[in-house]
Amino acid sequence: MTQPPRLRREVVSFARRDGRGHRGIARAWSARHEELLVHPVRGHWDTSLDPAWRFDPLTAFGRSAPLVVEIGSGAGEVVLASAAAHPERDHLAVEVYRPGATTTVLRADRRGLTNVLVLQADAAALLRAGLAPDSVAECWVFFPDPWPKGRHRKRRLVNEVMVADVARALVPGGALRLSTDWEDYATQMLAATSGCPQLANPYTHTASGGFAPRWEGRVPTRFERKGRAAGRRVVDLELRRRDPAPKHIEEIREFACASEEDAHETVRSARPGMP
Repeated sequence: MTQPPRLRREVVSFARRDGRGHRGIARAWSARHEELLVHPVRGHWDTSLDPAWRFDPLTAFGRSAPLVVEIGSGAGEVVLASAAAHPERDHLAVEVYRPGATTTVLRADRRGLTNVLVLQADAAALLRAGLAPDSVAECWVFFPDPWPKGRHRKRRLVNEVMVADVARALVPGGALRLSTDWEDYATQMLAATSGCPQLANPYTHTASGGFAPRWEGRVPTRFERKGRAAGRRVVDLELRRRDPAPKHIEEIREFACASEEDAHETVRSARPGMP
């Protein structure tokens, strides 16, 4: 009997650790909470997205408003605070882990927020094809998994490919905001964003060397408190989409993809047997 071809999963920026659903969340869940979830067309995996699916904010929110997308929103501390403070904006919270996504939904419902929706999905898939060009006012990536071991750094979310994808989705003048408490990841973020011609860094020629002041709109989360308690310095970056964007954006993304794969191949060659 012929066996179906085995699907090979691409390198992702997360490790599956959902476990079983929390009983308290299950008891509290209702049809009303389902309305705060985005239900995309999936690919082969439960957090994947069909490449043809695209998020439609006008249909999802029922209005035309500036869209804020937070990648890795966790339990929703930042995105929910922003949604409460800025009812004129719509917010999409993207979280790959089920407990964080469901907690965000419950908290949004408890606060009566109607300008926030939650999508449980792999952020890379969303950024690759799930957001229309020139559709996002701001994209936030705060304290992404640092993957501190050298052999795991290819899993880091913020790289040249991801930055190019965000730049494509941002409106002219839109912002990409990043933060981390890992020094080498901060350096990687700065390099990845500096190499993107669609984005401008207003702090490049300042004493900070490209890093931004702490953004006051980012409420402290447990990840930030944990990093500071460990003595690590928290750094921020703020990038703005140029207007107009340079031409040939697809060629730029293809070059970034090729450069990223070349880097991975170099690491694999240096470490025989590494996947």
